[in-house]
Amino acid sequence: MTIKQPTSPMARPYTQQAPPTLSTLPINPVTSPAPPTSPPIDTIIEQIVSATAVVYCEGNFACLDGKTANGLVRSSERYQILSVIDSEKAGLDSGMVLDDVPNAIPICRNLADSLAQAEAIPDYFIFGMAPSSGLLSSAERGVVLEAIAMGMNVVNGLHEFLNDDSEFVAASTASNVVLLDVRRPRAKKDLRLFSGRIDEVSCPRIAVLGTDGAIGKRTTATILTRALNARGIKAVMVGTGQTGLIQGAKYGIALDAIPSQFCSGEMEAAIVEAFEGEDPDIIIIEGQGALSHPAYLSSTFILRGSRPDAIVLQHAPGRAHRCDFETMPMPTPASEIHLLETFADARVIGLTLNHENMSDAEVSEAISHYEEELGIPATDALTRSPDRLVEMVSRAFPEIEEKLSVRAQ
Repeated sequence: MTIKQPTSPMARPYTQQAPPTLSTLPINPVTSPAPPTSPPIDTIIEQIVSATAVVYCEGNFACLDGKTANGLVRSSERYQILSVIDSEKAGLDSGMVLDDVPNAIPICRNLADSLAQAEAIPDYFIFGMAPSSGLLSSAERGVVLEAIAMGMNVVNGLHEFLNDDSEFVAASTASNVVLLDVRRPRAKKDLRLFSGRIDEVSCPRIAVLGTDGAIGKRTTATILTRALNARGIKAVMVGTGQTGLIQGAKYGIALDAIPSQFCSGEMEAAIVEAFEGEDPDIIIIEGQGALSHPAYLSSTFILRGSRPDAIVLQHAPGRAHRCDFETMPMPTPASEIHLLETFADARVIGLTLNHENMSDAEVSEAISHYEEELGIPATDALTRSPDRLVEMVSRAFPEIEEKLSVRAQ
C-alpha cells in the first residue's frame, strides 16, 4: 500500500468527521424549562424544541480543539445553530470551511457580530471548544459573562463547572438564565456501581472504538446508527462524551468526568436504560480515546461496562502521531485489534477510516490493503456508501441480516 507520509494532527483541519445532515433517529422533544428564580444548578440537559444557539470557537473552528463546534455545525438534534464565533475565519460559511459544502451558518468575528446577524437574542451560548486542559481562559470567561448579561443560557462542556463559580452563578441569577454543565456527573450518592444487569440486554451491542482520540468515532457511530434506522433496524446510540450529549444523544454519560469507581456501572446503566426505554434491535456505543493510549482510560470502562458483542475500529492511516503527543506514534490497526480482543470478550468486525491527509485514491487503496491484511471489511464512513457499514453489522449478526431481508421484501 502506498500512502503519503502521515501528517501531524496538530496542524490539520478537522474536516473528516461530517455525518449526513438528515437524521433518522427519533427525537423526544419537550419544551425548554422556564429559567429558575433561585441560583441555577442544572446538571441534566433536557430535549429542547428548536432552541436557537450560537457556538463560541475562537481560533479553533475546523481544528481538533474545536470538535464540539464542528460536530454541532454538522449535526444537532437539540439546537438550531445560528452562527459560529471565530475571528480568524470571520465572514466565511462554516460548511465551506469544514467540508467545502455551504450550510448557511456564518462564522462571525465576535459575539456582537453574531447577535447582529440574528433576528433575536439566541436562546443559548454554547462553548464549542474541548481543550485538553478542560478549563476556561480569562478571555473566555469574559465572553461567557457577556453572553449571560445578554440573556443567553450557557451550555458548557468543560471539566470546569460554571455552577461552582460564584461569579457565573451571580451573573446567571441576575440575568435569570440557566448554566448547563454537561460534564457534571450525578451526585455521588446517586452514581451506579456495576451490577451485572448488562446481561439482561438481549440485543447486540457494538462499540465504535479507535486508535486515537479525535479520530471520528462519534461520527462513525452516528452514521452507522442512522444507516441502520433508515433500513428498518431500530438502532439506538449511547453517547459517552460531552459533544454527543450536546448534539442531542437521548442516552449517555460524560464518562471522563465520572469517578473511576463508578465508570463501569454508569456505562452499564446507560446501556440498560437505552434497552429498556427503546426496545431496540441493536445498540451502538460511542467510543472515547483508545485502549492503547496511556493518557485516556475511557475505553477500558466502555468495554467493561457495556460488554459489547462486537467492535468497529476507527483508524487514520494519514496521521503520524497521536493528538497532542508528538513523540507517540500511532498504533497499527492490527496491534489495536489484538489488544482489544485480548482485553475484552468481543471481536472486531470492521475497520473504518478517517481520511484526513489522504486522497480518494489513497483511501481506496487503504481499504483494499486493510481488508486483505486484517480479513475484515473496511470502509470510510464519510466518503463511501453507508451500505458498507450496514454490511459489517449484518455479516456479524445473522439476526440483523434476517431482519434486513424481511424488511427489504
